[in-house]
Amino acid sequence: MRKIKSPWKDSGDFQCFACSPKNPNGLQMEFYEDGEDIVSFWRPKAEFQGWVKVLHGGIISTLIDEIASWVITRKLQTTGVTSQLCVRFKRPVSTDDHQLTLRARIVGQRRNLVTIHAELTDSFNKLCADGEAVYFTFNEAKAHEMGFTKCEVEDEQLLF
Repeated sequence: MRKIKSPWKDSGDFQCFACSPKNPNGLQMEFYEDGEDIVSFWRPKAEFQGWVKVLHGGIISTLIDEIASWVITRKLQTTGVTSQLCVRFKRPVSTDDHQLTLRARIVGQRRNLVTIHAELTDSFNKLCADGEAVYFTFNEAKAHEMGFTKCEVEDEQLLF
């Protein structure tokens, strides 16, 4: 497993709610490549709750949407926008959980529409939510216009 380098980390305007390390109110997600999968480990916080000690469904949806976008960024070396997102909530996610794991991969592609399946499991490895995202991917010129050049991984292999 290798950590993915953010193509936007040096951009002064980059304030993505889900993945920017510079956004103090955001989720500050990080991503790793594990074979065909993109993986993220994330710890919930009380300020993201819906019901008492339960992670808000909108945050769960954001986590799934964001990891799907990083599948596009790393695996297809481009950017795009969410065309469709379907999330199935299987069990509540505690805001006291010490680590959630998200895992996503491409399950279909038809021209510039790419389908990604994602799963969110809790620290007990129980499936809490899964979903499918359909992304409209950009051609190289449009991706470059959006500030994308390439998405690389760090050299060091990480063991989890």
